[in-house]
Amino acid sequence: MARIVQKYGGTSVGDIERIKKVAERIKAARDEGNELVVVVSARSGVTNELIARAKAIHEHPSEREMDMLLATGEQETIALTAIALHALAVQAVSYTGAQAGIFTDAAHTKAKIKTINARPIERDLKAGKVVIVAGFQGINEEGQITTLGRGGSDLTAIALAAALQADKCEVYTDVDGVYTADPRVVRDARKLAEISYDEMLELASSGSKVMQSRSVEFAKKYNVVFEVRSSFNHNPGTLVKEEVSYMEQVVVRGVAVDKDQAKVVISNIPDIPGTAAKVFRALADANIIVDMIVQNIGRHGVANLTFTVPQGDSHRAQKALEPVFAEWGGGEVAIDDRIAKLSVVGVGMKTHSGVAATLFQTLANLGVNIELISTSEIKISVVIESARADEAARAAHAAYGLEKAG
Repeated sequence: MARIVQKYGGTSVGDIERIKKVAERIKAARDEGNELVVVVSARSGVTNELIARAKAIHEHPSEREMDMLLATGEQETIALTAIALHALAVQAVSYTGAQAGIFTDAAHTKAKIKTINARPIERDLKAGKVVIVAGFQGINEEGQITTLGRGGSDLTAIALAAALQADKCEVYTDVDGVYTADPRVVRDARKLAEISYDEMLELASSGSKVMQSRSVEFAKKYNVVFEVRSSFNHNPGTLVKEEVSYMEQVVVRGVAVDKDQAKVVISNIPDIPGTAAKVFRALADANIIVDMIVQNIGRHGVANLTFTVPQGDSHRAQKALEPVFAEWGGGEVAIDDRIAKLSVVGVGMKTHSGVAATLFQTLANLGVNIELISTSEIKISVVIESARADEAARAAHAAYGLEKAG
């Protein structure tokens, strides 16, 4: 008997028929003698619909109330999935994040998991039940419902797999693995049999929609090996695991595009020690994640600072900086949400040269201007015009020969 954690995304449980299909897959795994904990997302489109309703009432709704609202999407799905299993004569019980013992910090809409009390789940597994857990949500020390951010159901599944010492973690989505690029954008994108945590983390943080970056980081920290698979077929997926030596032979593993980015330019700020510290402390206190940062050389006692944030945080970033500007008696903010981040990722970059030159030349040949550049040991990211992002991704994919098997 194996203990398996399965996660099903929104498209996998998008309607009643798909929920029934998921229940059949769960039953088949249960009939093989396995213990099953199943994490489900809200049905496809439900979260966006709830957000739209809230914003139709108030342009900037309370984050606490948004957590209260959005948590209902997963609660609908867990109950329907449990009922579908009951219809197949399978014992099942549904849990909210709080009932599953998922305790988080107090940061509404972007909470981080602190601890998991797995005893209630262990009790029901011992009784032979399939446990269905609402992804994306937990509860803080004050008893308030919290949510884990977009894609948070992935994090729920990985965290439960770690807490329950599961033998396997399977992440089911609408694609049958991790590809060298988004196959909807790059037609000759190729599925990878396996990929390292570090590469998957960089792809996820760079816009790949397959996995939430925080979930990959959690998996790496606790060494949770997981497989990304499709819920619509039984094909093998992509295994995400610790780096192995032969991975370094492949220079670039994938290309990712993130269009959910906004560029923030702060100008006319003091060119003195501590300026950047005050800016980014204000953003950190507002729980805003900053990505790429460029500080220009100051002139005549003033400087400019450029960075990127998720589009949904650009307004909050502007508000968070107002007290800092007031303290300085000056400062201006300009926001551009017509940008995208294009990234190329691969552990092989550590031992191969010329990766950046290839990307920059490819973009130059297209006439695509680079606005910002950021690098890590295994990733190169550039900010470019959003309208040219898909074209640039296809060109980069071809330039590195990613369509070839290997």
